[in-house]
Amino acid sequence: MSRRLLQEFVIDEHIKNSLKEDIGYGDITTDFLYNEADSIVAKLNTRQDCVVCGIDVMKRVFAILSPDVKVSSFFKDGDIAKKGDTIAAITGPARAILTGERTALNYMQRMSGIATETRKYQKAIAPYNAYVTDTRKNTPGFRMFEKYSVMVGGAKLHRFNLCDCVMIKDNHIKHSGSLTNAVKMIKENISHAHKIEVECDNIEQVKEALSVGCDIIMLDNMAIDDMKKCVELINNKAIVEASGNVRINTINEIASTGVNVISTSAIVAQAPVIDLGLDFS
Repeated sequence: MSRRLLQEFVIDEHIKNSLKEDIGYGDITTDFLYNEADSIVAKLNTRQDCVVCGIDVMKRVFAILSPDVKVSSFFKDGDIAKKGDTIAAITGPARAILTGERTALNYMQRMSGIATETRKYQKAIAPYNAYVTDTRKNTPGFRMFEKYSVMVGGAKLHRFNLCDCVMIKDNHIKHSGSLTNAVKMIKENISHAHKIEVECDNIEQVKEALSVGCDIIMLDNMAIDDMKKCVELINNKAIVEASGNVRINTINEIASTGVNVISTSAIVAQAPVIDLGLDFS
């Protein structure tokens, strides 16, 4: 699907539903105070340092409300803005701008927060070859925006949904009788294009995962010393992912073990909401 079609069918639909939720039957404050011919000039300012994210989404909010709203952006997604910077100038019909203000800010504040938090985590492991990735612990209905924000922040993405990649967890192993049985059943049914990942709690599981040819081995909530042993054992025969207890104060030590990927929900779940404001002239 082209970017234009994605915008038209997916992003625009999401924005329209968000506007419906916020507007209801009409902005009874703005509509009674401003005439259709009234125009205003506004500046989108940041009140704290951040990684900017969501410029195009913000523009679409106003474009959907009125094609006469003009947005001039001074930053692009991924740029670092400092406290007090003007991110964009917005001019046009007062009713459209004031009615769309909150929805536009909600998208950008959340997306910029995730991008900012993600950049912090990726920067924390800069000396190592590992990269940070997200999880599926997302806000229902907002996943595509959150995952896009993670990419803007400089990290990579884990599977988008359940059909992207096989991930065998402890419940799957218990049901199948063993990790080996689970992998065998999966391999008999999946496409050649899908990778198989398995969560391992201990070194013995890692050995079993290697023996059945898993593509990705997740070291789940393992101690640092055990991670180092597993990385040596795997020896580039599979992608090594670390997960569990990943925080800004632990991620550097985790990366030092030699793992390839570090997955964490914190870059989304614990991301701040950036303080942005629309200031009117």
